Amino acid sequence: MVTIRDVAKKSGVSVATVSRVLNANGYVHEDTRKKVMAAVAELKYSPNEVARSLYKKKSKLVGLLLPDITNPFFPQLARGVEDEMQKGGYRILFGNSDENAEKELDYLNTFIQNNVVGIISATNNKTKNNYQNLSIPVVFLDRTSTDYPSVYADGKEGGRIAAEEIVKRGSKRITILKGPTHIQPAQDRFQGALEVLSQSNIDFHVMSTTSFAFEDAEKWAKELFTTYPDTDGVIASNDIVATAVLHEALRLGKSIPEELQIIGFDDIPQSSLLFPSLSTIRQPAYEMGKEAAQLLVKIINQEIIHQQQVQLPVTFIDRNTTRKVDENG
Repeated sequence: MVTIRDVAKKSGVSVATVSRVLNANGYVHEDTRKKVMAAVAELKYSPNEVARSLYKKKSKLVGLLLPDITNPFFPQLARGVEDEMQKGGYRILFGNSDENAEKELDYLNTFIQNNVVGIISATNNKTKNNYQNLSIPVVFLDRTSTDYPSVYADGKEGGRIAAEEIVKRGSKRITILKGPTHIQPAQDRFQGALEVLSQSNIDFHVMSTTSFAFEDAEKWAKELFTTYPDTDGVIASNDIVATAVLHEALRLGKSIPEELQIIGFDDIPQSSLLFPSLSTIRQPAYEMGKEAAQLLVKIINQEIIHQQQVQLPVTFIDRNTTRKVDENG
């Protein structure tokens, strides 16, 4: 690994001079500066961002906190954040909270110790003192907050669309898989679907779930078909849960979508690769990540923010777990 001493030796100056050049701190003759930068380029030296931030008391580091990196939806969010942040020369410190408040606090402390200039958080403890005591800007992603800037998709509308589409395609005995109560986007989806089905003549049931993990979803899928064996339509809380329902339905020999229709939520990349491919409500995850990054950068730069709450639209992705409808019929 190339060090600052290697750069100093290559350019024939002191380590202190190289440090002044890299940190733009103090006077350095232009010829010397060019010599140092030429050595940096030739040696492909990458300054230690943490060390520089501690020295300058201002970094280009941003903390990104996600709840579960094993859920394919969240890497899409992260990629949007990273791509946008890189445009401004920012780097990402990443944490995975596992929806554990203590682990989340540990990561927030780690971010602060590394002198981040802002935090993007997609976790669910936003009302706790963890964030109230921070002196740096925070933007919530895929979460709503009345106290902080937030970027999120229109989950309630997504729930409405899912219910309307599954009814339009002929399901008469629908089961809604209600997502975890502590995750607001899951509750928004549920409320949207409930709003539509409550106003229809459709027979429907609600099953409560406590997580989005696939291993848990497998158990709920078995319970669903044991409790409501005549279900002919499922509105799942996300694509992972929908995948588990699809697997169990196929194991039971159900014909998809003739006997049973399934609609997921998120449109993770794997949804199009399933067989049959999963109909779902698409959240624009990558775009949400970019929007959150743009919002945080504006706050860091003390720019005027015209919109603190950014809501992005959702769309229905019609694949092969729902029947086709004749729009002209």
